[in-house]
Amino acid sequence: MFNVILYQPEIPPNSGNIIRLCANTGSKLHFIEPLGFQLDSARLKRAGLDFHELAECHRHRDWPAFREKQPDMRIWAFSTRAQKRYDQGEYQPGDGLLFGPETRGLPGELMRDCGDDFSLRLPMMPNSRSMNLSNTVAVGLYEALRQTGFQQLK
Repeated sequence: MFNVILYQPEIPPNSGNIIRLCANTGSKLHFIEPLGFQLDSARLKRAGLDFHELAECHRHRDWPAFREKQPDMRIWAFSTRAQKRYDQGEYQPGDGLLFGPETRGLPGELMRDCGDDFSLRLPMMPNSRSMNLSNTVAVGLYEALRQTGFQQLK
C-alpha cells in the first residue's frame, strides 16, 4: 500500500495515533531516529491501543540509512513551506509520505532531496502555523488511498 515516514517524531500520542492509522489502512510505518520518546512508552501504547501489534513498523537510525534501504521509493514531503497542495500530488501504491517533527517540521535538506514537485502542504488559514501531526498524516494518507481506489480496504 503506502509508507508513512515519520522523521524524528517527538510526541508519543501522535505516533500512537499514526500506528493505529497505519494498522487500519495496511500502511507501513517508518520511524527515522532520533525519536523524542521510547517506542515502548506507555503513552505511545495507550494512543495506539493494541494496534501496535497489527502495524508494520520499521526503525531507521537516520535518513541516509532509510534511503539506503528504500533507494527507489518515491517520497512526498509534507511541509507548510511547500507550494503544491496535498490533493495535487499524483500518488502511486508504494509511495512514501514523509512528515517532520512536530516542533520543527522537515529540514530544508530533506525538502530539497524530495524536490518541489514532491513537496506538499495542507491549506490552512493565513495566520496558522501548522496542524497536528497525526491529523496531517491522516489527511495525506487518505488522499493517497482515495486516488488509488482504496485498494484492499472495505
